Amino acid sequence: MTEMEIERDGLRIRVRYETGLRTMTATVQEPGMSVSTPASYVPATTGTLIEDTTGMITIASPIVGTFYRSPSPDADPYVEEGDYVKKGQVLCIVEAMKLMNEIESEMDGRITKILAESTKPVEYGQSLFLIDPTATP
Repeated sequence: MTEMEIERDGLRIRVRYETGLRTMTATVQEPGMSVSTPASYVPATTGTLIEDTTGMITIASPIVGTFYRSPSPDADPYVEEGDYVKKGQVLCIVEAMKLMNEIESEMDGRITKILAESTKPVEYGQSLFLIDPTATP
């Protein structure tokens, strides 16, 4: 479905999603009032990299949301401290507005520290993981 419209008691709501684009438009119209609110989103795929003086790389949250270490409450965490990860491997999920954003590693290395607590809010730029890029499997 790419468009839905509901009208009830003089209130009309229309939501339209254009495939191929990452834009969603919602229109709410009451008698004598017209509002159109576009909302754009881009799913996060990689964390922000920050190098510290010890040579460790910090993976920071690219968005504000809720941090999850596993895909569901009953599942094992994506990674544990001491795990070796490869570039593109999913490290965690940050949920923002009911959208689950998988955060992937931008490099190979060993997870030396998990800095965020599962199910807790995280801010944009907040450190999530420390990775040692010099570690080998």
